Amino acid sequence: MKRAHAIVGIASGRKTKWAVLVFWIIIVAVAGPLSGKLTGAEKNDASAWLPAKAESTQVLNIQSRFESPNIFNAVVVYDRPSGLTAADHAKAETDAARFAQVAGVVHGQVQGPFFAKDGKAVETIVPVNLGAKGWNGASAAATDLRNIAQANAGGLTSYIAGPLGSAADSANAFKGIDGILLIATLVVVIALLLITYRSPVAWLLPVMSAGIALTASEGLVYLLAAHAGLTVNAQSAGILLVLVFGAGTDYALLLTARYREELRRHEDRHEAMAVALRRAGPAILASAGTVIISLLTLTIAELGSTKSLGPVLAIGVGVALLAMMTLLPALLVIFGRWIFWPVKPKFGTSEPTTKGIWARTGRGIAVRPRVVWVVTALILGVMAIGLTGLKASGLTTAEGFRNTPASVVGQNVIDRNFAAGAGQPVVVIGNEHQLTQLMQAFKATPGITGVTGTVKEGHAYLQGTPTMAPDSQAAYHTVDLVRTAVHAVPGADAMVGGNTAVNLDIANASAHDRDVIIPVILVVVFVILALLLQALIAPLMLIATVVLSFAASMGVSAEVFDHLFKFGGADTSFPLFVFVFLVALGIDYNIFLMTRVREEAGRHGPRRGALTGLSATGGVITSAGAVLAGTFAALATLPVTFLAELGFAVAFGVLLDTIVVRSVLVTALNLDLGRWVWWPGKLFRHSVADELDPLVPETVAS
Repeated sequence: MKRAHAIVGIASGRKTKWAVLVFWIIIVAVAGPLSGKLTGAEKNDASAWLPAKAESTQVLNIQSRFESPNIFNAVVVYDRPSGLTAADHAKAETDAARFAQVAGVVHGQVQGPFFAKDGKAVETIVPVNLGAKGWNGASAAATDLRNIAQANAGGLTSYIAGPLGSAADSANAFKGIDGILLIATLVVVIALLLITYRSPVAWLLPVMSAGIALTASEGLVYLLAAHAGLTVNAQSAGILLVLVFGAGTDYALLLTARYREELRRHEDRHEAMAVALRRAGPAILASAGTVIISLLTLTIAELGSTKSLGPVLAIGVGVALLAMMTLLPALLVIFGRWIFWPVKPKFGTSEPTTKGIWARTGRGIAVRPRVVWVVTALILGVMAIGLTGLKASGLTTAEGFRNTPASVVGQNVIDRNFAAGAGQPVVVIGNEHQLTQLMQAFKATPGITGVTGTVKEGHAYLQGTPTMAPDSQAAYHTVDLVRTAVHAVPGADAMVGGNTAVNLDIANASAHDRDVIIPVILVVVFVILALLLQALIAPLMLIATVVLSFAASMGVSAEVFDHLFKFGGADTSFPLFVFVFLVALGIDYNIFLMTRVREEAGRHGPRRGALTGLSATGGVITSAGAVLAGTFAALATLPVTFLAELGFAVAFGVLLDTIVVRSVLVTALNLDLGRWVWWPGKLFRHSVADELDPLVPETVAS
């Protein structure tokens, strides 16, 4: 406690506030150049995403002994619906030879050209070693191949499909993600802060502090990625930007709201800030701590991309918290009351929240609190019904994009004219002495064609082409059949990999992570709430409302995705990600509301405390929710289906949580349960008699 008071004194001190400002200027000077290097430290290859123990991952590890794990097959497909000409045949043959000369193409491994039986299409398979660049180098390699295929085409259409084409289109979709997200996020945050503060200048300090926090966190993440083995990819880097701005601005709003209250009670702004930090600080610290711990639970995930996401985002929230608890207070006291111009909080004036919309809402709820919470819960339950229709079994490559990139069009041509899995073989690796038996089992599996086998580095190495689209549920079923067949070969110790097997293992790992991590987060949140609120009923009540809010948000999202946006489904990790963000961030508002309710209940009684807590925090919680929802909605500007879905679901869920669940449902439960909310804590045992409010029925206050 003494240390916390010392930090408060430093951030709000007359002289030490300048030291805080200098400290952060130094941080920005050091972190600025480092943050610019973060993109170069991203790992977007398969090893950064896969579950470490999965069979397909083990196949990749063995393959890496005799070939680079960063070999991506490009399927160059030519299409002429009216029928190929002799010139088209000659061009395909010439191009195949030219492809072999492109930098990175594996020597002697170009396959084709293969001509479709109907005479309308050609495909050539070109393995490209992208080296250390991995996924980041796919776009340049695809461009080199495309330039050859499109040269002197004479009306022959060509596409770069296969794993390389998909990787190139994915890289292009993420290209400039930071810039697009930053602009969209800034526009949303500034607009909402202008509305919240009703001041042309007050928004500058939170945005400046959030920007500095982002720079510092990106610099720290880069250092850990470059020198300490932390894995960061394009997805986690993009979400980091959104989360730092969203959570950081939330903490800024919560602190600033309490500071404005104290400015009306204290003439000295330094003293007002010190009191604001002491009273709002514990709630903000507990909120951020809950978010950080919840994010760190992702480290128990099997899926590599999920496991690495937790530490990256936890760092971002931690740095945002530090900035908002030190830099922002220092800036606020440096600039003084005029920063809130033209609505400056004057010393001695009454707090407007006592007569605002949330005060009136609380009084309305107080008339029949039980009816309010029962009806609200039923409505949320109806909204949750849509959850039964959520199709989170994974997205195909085509469904993963909100537009139709060239690789998808090319795959459609392949599907019409060739074995759909061309260039994306199923791989079997086993004991070299069982090569013949493995070949027989592999060839006999339905859905597999063109099986080849050889011995590499003491391992039987087999490849077979799936006859259906490699990212389809049918292809996943085929992989299961292959695994059953080759696992049954005695002494083969066979394992099955390849792109289709990778996608299947990712889906299975995502399901495991969802089933394990969600209960862990609920337990963690319950323990933190119980310790903070010193009660057991209140945490159980809040956990129940969180789960109901999550289910309602997912139900509405499922209906919107299916009927409005016409998405093909959702990524397998979508439910877990939405849960983590909605629960971890939603707890912020729970903590801020309930700590204020607890503070007021100790002075004025439990029911009166519930009304005062709502009137004092309702406006700032709604504003904070709007800002956080707006920042996540910025993800919808990207052409990636998963991020657009994540942005919509979290944005809708946060708004539902702040406007309905936190402010109406929780307040109604507080009023109905009274002192039982605080069982078995001190407030339950020694509850203060409720003070009467002339605008509230006496039966509620008694």
